[in-house]
Amino acid sequence: MNNSFPNKSTIEEIRKRFDRSVDNYANLETGQRSLPDAALVMELTTEAARRIVPDMKRILDIGCGPGNNTLKMLEKIPNLDCDLLDLSENMLAHAVERIRPRTSGNIRTFPCDFRVADLPENHYHAVFAAAVLHHLRDDEEWKRAFAKLYTITAPGGTVWITDLVTHDHAVIESFMRERYGEYLVSVGGENYRDAAFALIEHEDTPRSLFYQMDLLKKSGFRSVELLHKTSSYVAFGAVK
Repeated sequence: MNNSFPNKSTIEEIRKRFDRSVDNYANLETGQRSLPDAALVMELTTEAARRIVPDMKRILDIGCGPGNNTLKMLEKIPNLDCDLLDLSENMLAHAVERIRPRTSGNIRTFPCDFRVADLPENHYHAVFAAAVLHHLRDDEEWKRAFAKLYTITAPGGTVWITDLVTHDHAVIESFMRERYGEYLVSVGGENYRDAAFALIEHEDTPRSLFYQMDLLKKSGFRSVELLHKTSSYVAFGAVK
């Protein structure tokens, strides 16, 4: 992780937190609790991928956690080859346990940071990155990560990102943060909201939706689409 953000979590700290949090992310019906409309977003992104590449064979799930996005994709197109990438080996083990009964395809795991993972070029028909890219730090890291997304996606393939975002105007950022806080209170109360905001402050460096969509275009993707936006979370993607 870039050392120009000394007050942010290190890769090792993030890995350890996710090692302890497997059960918090493993509900396919609800998805990640802190992510508004998580179940809807999984449905939208996987259905968009299915419609764009109906004959897909290979997918990559970046920051796969316990495998929710892959499981949702397998409900639509069974027996895919599934590559799963996550910092946490505990998450990967749980993901494989859940996914193995759902596919006769190959399952490979990558217990590492996406930025350094040895992934094949022009290979994946669909790539999913859910609540993971907000850990990127400076502009160069963001540019390299999005360039890598383009490189590993097969021609005609698609990438779908679900993530926390900021807003470019300070007033709108404050307004949307307030609304997200209200959602968090509705889910778990004020202490849950405060803990979530503290974690974001310590661990995350999100960027705006338009910043990221612009990176997709500059990386070479020919079509960029927004599927869904709540206060501070979005689902968007691109086609190569």
